[in-house]
Amino acid sequence: MSDEKASDGASNAAMRASQTDGTRGVSLHDNRIDSRALFAGAREITIAHGDETYRLRLTAQNKLILTK
Repeated sequence: MSDEKASDGASNAAMRASQTDGTRGVSLHDNRIDSRALFAGAREITIAHGDETYRLRLTAQNKLILTK
């Protein structure tokens, strides 16, 4: 088993474990996140950035809107 496959298995296990406590992980590939994984079926997510909270919404036209 290669190190890459071992780490994928470990990250998948960590993701399954985190889902049971209300959190989830999102994979980052080449500094890119797939929005489908980020939203996971929801239309809006909340992003904490320092002391600020932002909302990232997916519109009916499949566009992204970030608001403070």
